[in-house]
Amino acid sequence: MKRLAIYCGSATPADPRYMELAREVGVTLAERGIGVVYGGGRLGLMGAVAKGALDAGGEVIGVIPDALANSEVANHDCTELHLVGGMHERKQKFTDLSDGFVTIPGGVGTMDELWEAVSWAQLGYHIKPVGLLNAFGFYDHLIAFNRHMAEVGFVRPAHQGIILAADTLSALLQEMESYAPHTPIFRMKAADL
Repeated sequence: MKRLAIYCGSATPADPRYMELAREVGVTLAERGIGVVYGGGRLGLMGAVAKGALDAGGEVIGVIPDALANSEVANHDCTELHLVGGMHERKQKFTDLSDGFVTIPGGVGTMDELWEAVSWAQLGYHIKPVGLLNAFGFYDHLIAFNRHMAEVGFVRPAHQGIILAADTLSALLQEMESYAPHTPIFRMKAADL
């Protein structure tokens, strides 16, 4: 994996563990020679990931919609900063530029990015690993809900392994490196659906 899209919040939570986690993600990826593709902002966890990676000598590619760039939240310190027309274009660019996706703590926008990466993998728009860093148990309920969707039958058996979750970045990266793509819906027969 040469580049990973990092999905995370642009907010700065009161608990300093989240900002430190984001910075450490950036540092660790840079030290492993893995470039960061992210939302292009300088605030919150987004900014901490970028700063961590840049301070450690890593590549950081930001992808930000024009409207956000114009509101002075764009991080112009990035190795590259791509301005796009909107959120759909932004997520497509993340997919085009990265070899996989890592979601760290975040809010609604982060969930949108995660679920789109999962949905696109399920359908077959990409075959890249989708990782979920469950630091501090932040995603325990989301992991349980995903398991519940599978138990009820809304996630097919072939797609139950799309989300790779781990409590540490090193364990998550190891899982992602050994990820074997599943059979996407586009390649299934009607009887399998």
